[in-house]
Amino acid sequence: MLPGYSRSRCRNALLFIAVSAPLIAWYGETLPSHNEIETWLPTNSVQRREYDRFKEYFGAEEFVLVGMSTTRHDADLIEAVCCRIESLDSIRACWSPARMTTVMDDLEVPEELIRDRLRGLTMSWDGEFAGLLAILNNNGLANRAGTVDSIRSVLDYCRIPRDEVHLAGSPVVVAELDRLGSRDNNLLFFGAACAISFVLLLSVFRHWKVAAAVFALTLWAIEVTLAILHLFDGEMNFILSALPVMVMVFTLTVAIHFVHYYRQAKSTIDPIRSALRNAMWPCFLATATTVIGLLSLATSDMRPVRLFGLSAAVGCVVALVTGLFLTPAVLVLYPLPEPSSTPINRRPLTFAASLLFRRSGTFALAAFALVAVSAIGLTRLKSNIDPLEFLPANSKVLADVRLLQQRIGNTSSIEAVVDFRNEDLPFVAKLDAVQNFERRLCSNPAVIDTISVGTFLPLSLPENTLDAARVLGRAQGSSGQKAYLNSSENLWRVSIRFSPKSDQSVPQLMNNLRPCAGGLNVRFTGVTPLLEYAQQRIFVGFWTSFSTAFVIISLVMMLALRSVSSGCAAMIPNLTPICIVFGFLGWIGEPLDIGIMMTASIALGLAVDGTFHFLVAYHRSLRHSSNPCRAVRFALLHTGAPISQAAVVSGLGMLALTLSSFRPTVKFGFLMTSLLFAALIGDLVLLPAILHLRGKRRRDRSIVPAPLGMLRRRPRVRTKLDEPLAADT
Repeated sequence: MLPGYSRSRCRNALLFIAVSAPLIAWYGETLPSHNEIETWLPTNSVQRREYDRFKEYFGAEEFVLVGMSTTRHDADLIEAVCCRIESLDSIRACWSPARMTTVMDDLEVPEELIRDRLRGLTMSWDGEFAGLLAILNNNGLANRAGTVDSIRSVLDYCRIPRDEVHLAGSPVVVAELDRLGSRDNNLLFFGAACAISFVLLLSVFRHWKVAAAVFALTLWAIEVTLAILHLFDGEMNFILSALPVMVMVFTLTVAIHFVHYYRQAKSTIDPIRSALRNAMWPCFLATATTVIGLLSLATSDMRPVRLFGLSAAVGCVVALVTGLFLTPAVLVLYPLPEPSSTPINRRPLTFAASLLFRRSGTFALAAFALVAVSAIGLTRLKSNIDPLEFLPANSKVLADVRLLQQRIGNTSSIEAVVDFRNEDLPFVAKLDAVQNFERRLCSNPAVIDTISVGTFLPLSLPENTLDAARVLGRAQGSSGQKAYLNSSENLWRVSIRFSPKSDQSVPQLMNNLRPCAGGLNVRFTGVTPLLEYAQQRIFVGFWTSFSTAFVIISLVMMLALRSVSSGCAAMIPNLTPICIVFGFLGWIGEPLDIGIMMTASIALGLAVDGTFHFLVAYHRSLRHSSNPCRAVRFALLHTGAPISQAAVVSGLGMLALTLSSFRPTVKFGFLMTSLLFAALIGDLVLLPAILHLRGKRRRDRSIVPAPLGMLRRRPRVRTKLDEPLAADT
């Protein structure tokens, strides 16, 4: 039963929304933010469990590398900075070239070997750049952004200009992502989206009070979504920064379609009730398919993707309630004027429809050819989840990381854990086995160097037993060994640093390094292998979520149309934007990342939106006329404008996301805009052409041959279905 809309009820409902808005906005804006690297990584996998065990024994492998020029800063200043950084309560230890030299010299490592080991570790190969390795403790891991800020404060205290010091390491990248993903930093593109959407609403509604009221309801829907997310212990992250814009797009799309139905029913006794009756079913089905597309993301084993899918699904439902049931309240208080009967504004759509139907076969063939050529590019898609690619091209953090990679070495590594727990061997035998293992590792051209307990010891121990025991005693008590040897001395860690310019991928390199174990029980882990595994999961998750959404939406389409064949045919146009846009990405070699992988399922759900509105109008006309060709023309002329308007408002609103500093959000905005506009080809070109060709074929089959003398030309009777925007009967 449809709700009643009296002026008093509508005024009270809108007044309640206005009064509750500040409280809801406050609660929604206090949503906590969380951008840790671990959240990007797969949660339920053997690789993740292996990495978690590694952290239990050796702690996290995270550190901040502080690069300073030795030509501008003397050794005393560098050492003073190192001492102050180590005094921070978030730093477990800080290593400078001088400190590592002291430790190795105390352990009787030859001076020449010390210099070789420091190059590429804490010194550049030419000796003009020094690096401080600040290793984080549990406090630092709990607040990476705060730790990086503390290190910068130390550098400022020591009066070192920020352009003369360079920071790298995963905590630095995470801190920058936190800043880029913050609500304050996203105000720019959100404000742009609001401005664009409001201007487009004015052009569509041509009534500033209605446009302003609907836009205010849209902002209310955004805050309600964030408040619900906060209520269920959700959290904001850099991916969810696009959520407010998406809720805005969902709400405005429903509102535009409702206003279209309202204008069609303006001549009826109760236009609000008539519009609700006509809009309810297509809007509900369109929202259901969009929610299905979003919920399909819950199949991902990446927490941010799952959270985005669930949160956006909630926002989609809130948008339906707001756009379909609160927009009528606005129209009761501010009724729109009677639609103009002047056909001038309808001529472009009428001309396009006539051209399409005269050449329906040509247009259908051209659309199919475009889809087929684009679809070949789908086989060329690949994935990438390099965190550095998330940063903007002009970011100082990105420039610093690239510089330190060139001058000192790659900050990424593969961690090898040698397990001696099943072997009762003396310390010297274990040390010898690990050093031999390292020599075999370094024989691979992609490996730059390795770091282990052996890094702090000479290549060979003194022959004198007492001298050897003294060296080993100092080594076992040295703090430099604690991160590479567990307390029981059964697990030995070897950090393998490899060249970023190597032609071997990380999985290939790990496979090539496994034979180097030489009978040792070795397990490979680390953040870098996990990121590589996440790339594979992104690719699999992309197709899994899309396939799940496609199958379920196809079933919904069949049930809604009550026909398997019609449901399958109706899904063909909805594949058009996916094939065109993602096929193009494959052709140009653009990899899938964590932002792009979410767009296919969302776009599929949004593309079905226009399809449902078109098909509802088509079947309504077909019931009255029993003429498929006229029904197609009626549906195109009645739904072409609102479908186009909704796509323009949604697409340009999404385009505002490209103003973000976070590159996956930029790609998400570009792709969603492209997919929404490409969906118009499917909904307003391919679908009408297919239905028109199908109708012509049925009409031709129904013609009964007659004698030539009996064929007469009958005068054509003009009906309401022939009028460009006839009233909905």
